[in-house]
Amino acid sequence: MTTTPAGNIQEKIEEEVENARTVCDVIGNTSGECAAAWDAVEELQAEASHQKQVKPKNSFEKYCDENPDAAECRIYDE
Repeated sequence: MTTTPAGNIQEKIEEEVENARTVCDVIGNTSGECAAAWDAVEELQAEASHQKQVKPKNSFEKYCDENPDAAECRIYDE
């Protein structure tokens, strides 16, 4: 599964919910296709939750990413 930008993931979830409702109405609530459609919704919701948990880097972390050889960014193994 590819990652979707946070703004677009909510739209995608809404689309998949509509798709799941349509599939279940047409084919039946107990069909495999209905279950698969709701699984797709669940996966997108899990991805959205994961994206919210990713902590953004602070300015020092960004600086060290850009300047890994800077003295203040060195990591020493003991």
